[in-house]
Amino acid sequence: METVLPAPLFARKNAAFAGAAFCCLLWGSAYPAIKSGYEIFQIATDDIASKVVFAGYRFLFAGLLLLFMLMQRRPIGRLSPRQCGQVALLGVTQTSLQYVFFYVGLAFTTGVKGSIMNATGTFFSVLLAHFIYQNDRLSHNKALGCALGFAGVMVVNLSSGSLDFSFSLMGDGSVVMAAFILSAATLYGKRISQTLDPMVMTGYQLAFGGLMLTLGGYVSGGTLTVHGLSSVLILGYLTLLSSVAFALWSVLLKYNRVGMIAPFNFLIPVSGALLSAIFLGENIFEWKYVIALVLVCSGIWWVNKVARR
Repeated sequence: METVLPAPLFARKNAAFAGAAFCCLLWGSAYPAIKSGYEIFQIATDDIASKVVFAGYRFLFAGLLLLFMLMQRRPIGRLSPRQCGQVALLGVTQTSLQYVFFYVGLAFTTGVKGSIMNATGTFFSVLLAHFIYQNDRLSHNKALGCALGFAGVMVVNLSSGSLDFSFSLMGDGSVVMAAFILSAATLYGKRISQTLDPMVMTGYQLAFGGLMLTLGGYVSGGTLTVHGLSSVLILGYLTLLSSVAFALWSVLLKYNRVGMIAPFNFLIPVSGALLSAIFLGENIFEWKYVIALVLVCSGIWWVNKVARR
């Protein structure tokens, strides 16, 4: 199948960087949107099952929206039984299982530690790519870049609360497991995208994974009640950003090395904190945002710096 956008565009470094930064900006905007969604849908802080239902509808609608847009231009049902199984496995791991571990982890740890632990996913991506791809080996520049990016994530969370050095298996361990699952599933998705249109792959995996989340949330006792137009708007925005960001990210990974794109994930907690400050009325004029952004951008630069011979 042919892709929606020409491959050469995403094979260019500048275009790939811009696309990756845009994806992370969209995912960062999900933080204040989700927090607003919890209030609008009146979901209690400890009601994990309802949060899973909320996430399930978000990804289910995102996948269906992407598939509906694609079917206007091309057939989307020409998948072999093998490809159906691959996409289903990708949906269960990358969307369903990853978010279950993430939400369970956040219920047993602080938001500060959860954000930092979740950033370990970038390290997992770079390390796994080192063992899987011959042209994506771990280097001194990548190690330094990842360290700088992780430092930026820690800085942006410094004044959000106390950060102790204890480790909770149920809380911190679940968040780290979610990060590992997402990294491994992303590499698996890159492999599938070599034989299947990444847009179609993303649409099906989001829809299937979202459906599993929704059913699992309801079985666990979760509910979701629409409260006026604001509920529709916030869910609509989350649906749109998920379909755009995940589809574009899949295309970027198809044509670029994982080690080049993955470090942009460090931008997510930084942009999420900035956008939360803007839209949730928090103080944006803090030194930590500037330092965190400088560290993250420096880390991305070091990861993609070409070593001179």
